[in-house]
Parts: sequence; C-alpha cells; structure tokens
Amino acid sequence: MAIGLSNTAHHAVDEEARAEVEMLNSRLDKTTQLTRKIQASLGRLETSGQSVRDVAGPLSSDTRRLQLLGNNVDSVLAAIDRLRQPADSKDSEEQIVRAGPDKAGLSIYLASLKRLNKSQADMQASKLRANQHTLTDLTRLIKSGNAQLESYFDNLLRGETPRSIEPLHYITKDKPFPVLPQDKIARLGLVYAYLAGVKVHPGQAPPAFEIFAGIRGPYLSSSLANLAAASVNTAKKKNPNAMYKAGTNGISTYARAMEAIFVSEYDNICSIFRREDWGSVFQATCQAALSELARTVRELNAHIKIHLGTDCYLAYETTEILSGLSSSLETRTGELRNALAAALKPVRETAKSSLPELLEETKRKASALQALSPDGAPVSLVTETMQRLQAMVEFLRPISSIMVSLGDGGWRSASRVASGSTDAIPNLASFDIGADGRDIFAHYCLDTIDALLSSLDQRAKALLRGKSVGGVFIANCVIVIERMIRDSELDPLLQSRFELLDQWRKKATAAYTDVCKDLSVYLFDTIHTNRTQRPTSGQADSASVVKGLSNKDKDKIKEKFAQFNAAFDDMVTKHKGYTMEPEVRSMFGKDIRQKLQPLYDRFWDRYHEIDKGKGKYVKYDKASIAAVFLSLTS
Repeated sequence: MAIGLSNTAHHAVDEEARAEVEMLNSRLDKTTQLTRKIQASLGRLETSGQSVRDVAGPLSSDTRRLQLLGNNVDSVLAAIDRLRQPADSKDSEEQIVRAGPDKAGLSIYLASLKRLNKSQADMQASKLRANQHTLTDLTRLIKSGNAQLESYFDNLLRGETPRSIEPLHYITKDKPFPVLPQDKIARLGLVYAYLAGVKVHPGQAPPAFEIFAGIRGPYLSSSLANLAAASVNTAKKKNPNAMYKAGTNGISTYARAMEAIFVSEYDNICSIFRREDWGSVFQATCQAALSELARTVRELNAHIKIHLGTDCYLAYETTEILSGLSSSLETRTGELRNALAAALKPVRETAKSSLPELLEETKRKASALQALSPDGAPVSLVTETMQRLQAMVEFLRPISSIMVSLGDGGWRSASRVASGSTDAIPNLASFDIGADGRDIFAHYCLDTIDALLSSLDQRAKALLRGKSVGGVFIANCVIVIERMIRDSELDPLLQSRFELLDQWRKKATAAYTDVCKDLSVYLFDTIHTNRTQRPTSGQADSASVVKGLSNKDKDKIKEKFAQFNAAFDDMVTKHKGYTMEPEVRSMFGKDIRQKLQPLYDRFWDRYHEIDKGKGKYVKYDKASIAAVFLSLTS
C-alpha cells in the first residue's frame, strides 16, 4: 500500500515536469516565430531606409547650394550698399573740402580727405561702369582737397618764416637760432603725414619737400648773405703787401652762423618730416645757402691766388674752418659732407699747391737778385722767407693735414700735387696713419731754407768778388735764419734739425777763412836738415836762429814778415769793413785766430830778432797780434 502511494506520487511529479517542458517548448516555438517576424521587419525597414536616402541626398545638396547662393546674394547686396555710400556721402564731403582746412578745421578736413581716398580706392577696385561718373567726381574733389592742403602748408610755413634774421645777434649773445613754434610744427607734421601718401611721378619730389625747401631755403641764404659778403670784403687789406693774420677774415663767423642756423633748421625738419626724408629735405633746404658759400669760397680763392705770398694763410685757415664745419654738421646731422667738400675744393687745392709754388717762388726771387751788398749784408728775402714760415706755424693744424695728404716731399713735384686733388674732404682713412704732419712740415721748412741758401749761394758766386765776402753773406743769412727760428714757434719743430744750418755755417766759414791759406804761406819757413847746425826742437832762441841764417835767408824772412804784415792788415781792414751779424763776426774771428795765431806765434818766436826789435819788419809781437785777433771777434 505504501509502495503504491509512492509510485503514484512519483508519477504525478513526472507528469508535472513533462507538462512544464511542453509549455517551454511551446514558448520557444513562439519566440522563434517572433524572431523570424522581427528579422523580416528589419529587412523591410532597411529597404525602406535606402529608398529614403536615395531620395533625400539630392535634396540636401540642392539645399546647400541654395544657401551658398543666398549668402553670395547677400554679399553682393552689401557691396552695392557700400559702393552707393560714397555717392550718397559725396555731397557732405564736398562741403567740407570746399570749406577748406581753416574753416572746417584741420583734423576734420584731413579725415574727410582720407574717407574720400578710401572711397576712391574701393570704387576703382570694383570696376563698375555705373560708378565711373561718381569716381570722376571723387578724383576731382580729392585733387582740389590736396591742392588746398598744399596751400595751407605753404601759408602756415610762410607765415612763420621771416625774410631773414641777423646771425650776429645770436652769435654774439650766444643765443640759439630760432625754430618754428611747436603748435605750427604739429599742424605742419599732420599735413605732411597726409601729403606724403599722395602719389607723385617717379623722380619728382613730394609737394611738401618743394614747399618747405622753397620757403626755408631763401630764408637761410638771405640770413647768411651779409656774412658771405663780409668774408670777401675782409680779405681785401688796406696794405696789399701786408701778411694775412689769423682770424682777421669773416669766414670764421660765417661758418659759425651757418652751422648754428643749419642745425636749427635740421631740428625743424626732424620735427615735421619722416625719418627717411630728413636727409633729402635738409639738403634741398640748404642748397641755396651752400651755393652762396661755394661762390664766396671761389671769390676768396681768386683773391688768394693773386696774393699767394701774403694770403696763402687765408687758404689754410679757410680749409681748417670749413673742414671743421663739415665734420660738425656730419656729426650732428649726418649730411652735407659732399656738398661742403665741393665748396671747399678750390681753396683747398690752392692751399696744397701753395706749398710747392712758394718754394719755387723763393728760388725765383733769389735767382732774380741783380745785386748784392759788397759788404756781405743779408738780403731782405731771407727775412721775408722766414716770416712766411713763422706765419705758417700759426696754421699748423690745417697745414699738417695738407702735408699728410701730400706726403713727405710731395711739394717737390707740382704734378704730384695736382694728381692728388679730390672733391672729398680727407678723412683718417685717406691718410697714412703713420705720418706726422708736424714732422713733414719741418721737412718742408728745411727744404725751403736749403733752397733759399743754395740759390743765394749761386747768386753770391756770380755777383760778389771774392770768397770772403760770399762767405760773409751766406753766414749772415744763416744766422738770421737761425735767430728767427729760435725766436719763434719754429724752434720746437726745428731745434733738433740744425744739421742743415751747421753745414751751411761750415761752408760759409770755409769760404771766408780761405784767405788764411794765403796768409799762412808767409809764416812757413824752410828748414834744411842736412846742415850742420840743425835747429833744436822746443822753444827756439830767436837770436840764435837768426844768427845762424845766411844773408839770403834773412832777406827771405824779412820779406815774409813784410808780406804777412801787409796781407794781415788788409784782411783786418776788410774784416772790420764787412757787415756781419755779431755771431758771424765772433765765429769768423775765432776761426781766423785758431788758424793763424799759432803759426804766427811760432814764426815770431823763431825770427822776431830779425830787425833787432826796431819794428821795421816785425810789426806785431805776440801780445799785440793777439789783441788784434781778439778784436776780430767783436
């Protein structure tokens, strides 16, 4: 019974499980069927989506094209509106332009012109034929506005520019030269900033350049005109033969005024114009004044050439002053060096050529001497030549630069001087940096002195009778030269270079004391060493010597004394009759004494007993002739 119940229960569970399995299988079948339906629906949906895409793609592309076209249409409409604006605003802008900058106000006027220029540029870029009439009106209006603005610039600048000023008023009181007022400079700068953008033909200066230079240029030249004339007038001396003195010409004041007024004008230019335009405007503005300077220098140069011997120093001074002006202006403005070099060139070339010309002139004057003093007095040419060299020392700075450019000895060849000419003011790069202008000038002085003495020596040989007077003449010239060197600024330059003068001094002494050779012949005697009574060495006993002479030898000794006395007295007379510088007389007297006194003393020691002390033949004893020799030195 129990087993039956258990089987029944187990059978019930199996039936229940089988029922659940059948139910699950039924649901699985339904799920499978549903999956197939979903897959079929998805396939139909994909087919429908593709159809939609095929239809919507062209519609989207057409839409984008339509949007782009719409944007372009909007842009064209906006551009048309902008192009119509100038025509719409032309009347109002024209009213401003016709009113002018004075009535409309400068800032408003400039703003209007700028708007007109922009409108013109836009219309030109569009190239629409419909705007050609308006474009023509705008161009005419802009030209009218530019012309009025140029006139405004001219009137504003002209109103602040006097015809001229008096430079001496500012120089003597050490006052700065006047510049344009700041408020006027501000307005001029605004006008120029606009006009600088106005197109001009190639090679043509901007309108503002011409206006500024045309107004300020005459002001500069007129202000400097009196000083230019004064520079020429002060070159004319009351005494044409007077030597030029440093600082007596007006060129120095002229240059000072030019530098000051040019620098003031450069300040005006820098305040008005663009930096890249400063140099062009400055050179154009200064051109008239520089032309006047060049004319003045040419007139001075013509005067210097006529009076080269006395006014060559003005050439040196002018060279230094204008070279300094050029350097100063170049430092402060960076301009005008070439223009000033061209203006300076004539007088600088004259300054260079004066050195060989004066040297040749010295030779010519010496060679042209028709007579020399028979007493050996020096000629005035010596003093004149040394005075010229002394005067040159006052202008040593410009002469040194000229000497360096010539080179040592360059004055000896006129062709070399000419070939070295140049339009440029020399600078350090053009020089031999190892050269010393002072040394070269010292060499020039020595060349001049040597040429002078050589030429005078030749004339002395041709015009004077006898070597002695020629020696006196040259010695006097040497002493005058040496004295004028020591008493002047030449001394520091030449004090260690007196070898040349020493040589000429020796040459003059040799010529003068040549007479000692003739006199010494009378003081030599003949000693026969083959005789039995040979004279003893040392102090001779005159009585013993004379006693040992034959009558014939005694007569010869007497004749020698007589001849010596006559020649010696003649020499003393001539010596005292010559015109000698004290140094020359002392020099010659000492030299004669050194040559003759020892010979006479020896001769007297041996033979003074020839006339027994009567003085018939032996005119001078040792003491008396020593006194005569001493008198020759003073």
